[in-house]
Amino acid sequence: MTGDDQAGYVPPHDTVHVETTDQLRAVSNVVRHRVLAVLRDGPATITQVAEQLGIAKGSSSYHMRVLERAGIVHVVRTRKVRGVLERYYAHVGRSIELPEPAAGQRDVLLQHAIDDLSTAPEGSRRYVRMQHTRIGEAQFEEFERRLAELLDEMRDARDADEQAATVAVAFFRPGPGAAR
Repeated sequence: MTGDDQAGYVPPHDTVHVETTDQLRAVSNVVRHRVLAVLRDGPATITQVAEQLGIAKGSSSYHMRVLERAGIVHVVRTRKVRGVLERYYAHVGRSIELPEPAAGQRDVLLQHAIDDLSTAPEGSRRYVRMQHTRIGEAQFEEFERRLAELLDEMRDARDADEQAATVAVAFFRPGPGAAR
């Protein structure tokens, strides 16, 4: 997740490492995941986030407080509007690194990707594919490296004036009971 905006905001940290239970709870919620997505385009107020997500301001405020307490977002500027202090929130880091899920637990990132995929408008462009194969460790490492390069290229090609697009990749060795 990135957090640069047209006004020049750059998060103070390169990566936020999710290490505590509170942090994991904060980023595991789908609404907070979507709040963080809004903040990828730059700092925003609780009202702006609520409007973009179509949720109540109280809900937006609650979720922002949870993210702030977890150290995922912070206030980057304030201004007075009709006697009320308006806070602009932004990402603390350019990216968020999650721990590996515990055995038998769902992967938070993949769950968010599935939730987001379900919101895609009917008839919109999408590419969904699942591929099973048998490859050696050297090939696995090479494909992993190439996938990472492609994702980095996509991140670096970001254009704030274009429509959002999401890519979710899971490349892994399946465990017992999975399709092989």
